[in-house]
Amino acid sequence: MDISLRIVIPSLLLFVLFIVDLGEGHNSCPELRCGNGPPIRFPFRLKDRQPDQHSGYPGFDLYCSHNNDTVLELPTSVKAFVKNIDYKSQLIEVTDSDNCFPRKILRLNLSSSPFQFKNSLYNYSLFSCTPDTEYYSYPVPCLNSASTSVLAFSSDHDIDDLPILSCTKMYTVSSVPFDIWSYSSLELTWSGPKCGHCEGKGKICRFESNSTDLKTECFDPDKDRGRSRKIMTTVYALYRVYSYDKTEKENQARIETFLEDYKALKPTRYSYNDVKRITNQFTEKLGQGAYGTVFKGKFSNEIHVAVKILNSSKGNGEEFINEVGTMGRIHHVNVVRLVGFCADGFRRALVYEFLPNDSLEKFISSIDSNRFLGWEKLQVIALGIAKGIEYLHQGCDQRILHFDIKPHNILLDQNFNPKISDFGLAKLCAKDQSAVSMTTARGTMGYIAPEVFSRNFGSVSYKSDVYSFGILLLEMVGGRKNVDVTVENTSQIYFPEWIYNLLEQKEDLRVYVEDNEDAKIGKNLAIVGLWCIQWHPVDRPSMKVVVQMLEGEGDKLTMPPNPFASTNPTRINISMPTRHLNHELEVILESE
Repeated sequence: MDISLRIVIPSLLLFVLFIVDLGEGHNSCPELRCGNGPPIRFPFRLKDRQPDQHSGYPGFDLYCSHNNDTVLELPTSVKAFVKNIDYKSQLIEVTDSDNCFPRKILRLNLSSSPFQFKNSLYNYSLFSCTPDTEYYSYPVPCLNSASTSVLAFSSDHDIDDLPILSCTKMYTVSSVPFDIWSYSSLELTWSGPKCGHCEGKGKICRFESNSTDLKTECFDPDKDRGRSRKIMTTVYALYRVYSYDKTEKENQARIETFLEDYKALKPTRYSYNDVKRITNQFTEKLGQGAYGTVFKGKFSNEIHVAVKILNSSKGNGEEFINEVGTMGRIHHVNVVRLVGFCADGFRRALVYEFLPNDSLEKFISSIDSNRFLGWEKLQVIALGIAKGIEYLHQGCDQRILHFDIKPHNILLDQNFNPKISDFGLAKLCAKDQSAVSMTTARGTMGYIAPEVFSRNFGSVSYKSDVYSFGILLLEMVGGRKNVDVTVENTSQIYFPEWIYNLLEQKEDLRVYVEDNEDAKIGKNLAIVGLWCIQWHPVDRPSMKVVVQMLEGEGDKLTMPPNPFASTNPTRINISMPTRHLNHELEVILESE
């Protein structure tokens, strides 16, 4: 069924396009012209531009001469130039290509033509006379010679009126209009096909649909185009629905194949009905991100969980496979535990352990001064995060690169122990692999390592997570977001650079702590963070070294090279807010 639909629906769309083209391209195409000649449309056909015989009615073929004149070829190869076409009266005005129809009068037989002479027809006798001959007749100037004049006498003339003595009879012609002798043009009419009644009503003449006997009809092109567009829109909509359904089914099949190989791992698979029961019909919402919404849930034994319902419109299932495939391999005190998952048709969800204290972001950038955790706790949290990342890089069978380390993705349990979460952007690679390939940058602005944007800084590797961790440490120290601003637009300079300037000038961080020990902790965290954000990956420490730096004595830490040397750092001239030991935290606003 899937294969047949894959063939039938695109074929149907092409068929509709063909029908529309047939209807509008052949029967209601834009008017054509030869130079400044009259407009050419059905029942006429311009042979050199409309080769399809169904574009016009038989015998109504026109073509353009080398001088861009419109030419009608009458029976016995008489060529006439078309001056005007009156489609309503079904009348065509033609002139002779040599300006002398009488010369071709003997060949001009319209009995086998769809055209007829407009005016009454008569029989004539042509005489060659001396120039001074005067009789009641029609002179034919284009047949004259230097010594003779040609006259046409109607057959109604009495024999006594004919110029027997001064003229010589040439020949007799029958059934021709009188104006053929004295006018430079002729008017021809046609009786079929009947198209004149279509003119002036906004309608166009064409062959009847599916007609096999050349019957014609009038049709409204606007109405016909509207119908065609509706058909096309309907077919296109069906194709889009089919394509979306097909893509979702392919994603679902990919996920099912992955889960089949995943059976040996511990997380439980839940149905969508289980997920609704666990979350009490999605009653309590905890948060929302780009890839889904998180709800609070609980099992029957009162164990609380966080359930992330993934958006089916985002991605192609990669985020789901990343999360389940990565977190199913991880068992570490500083990494969020994946309890289970749901892959029920197009519905997908992830079930995590519930961490009651939310994310680190709320405790390092909150306007609530009572949320400040204290420097010792911040140091413990920093060390826990570092150990979690080191485990990802070295503790699993394959190295796991997170690519989205930031305060929002660090969750805190009831004792404020940190746990790394959200592995939707993670990549797995061999431990001995020095670089990973990436087609697009991934991560969150402000935390993405320079090499992820440009390979001029080096290859993307586990050192990219080290950079993100360094920015996170500096945010913990400063209690503010990492915002890249310029001196021209604000009184502050790049935030990490501001910290580096203070430490380099031996001012440490006493400007916003009031205790020696706390100042020492803040300084140590800042120095480690500055080591981690070196521009070139080769200059950054591994997470194993970072853990050793955080566990060791702060006095042994040395200042890293200045990563901002090329930016001509300017010392900040404003006073920064102070973090007090009594857990009161003055807010450091983005605009200050």
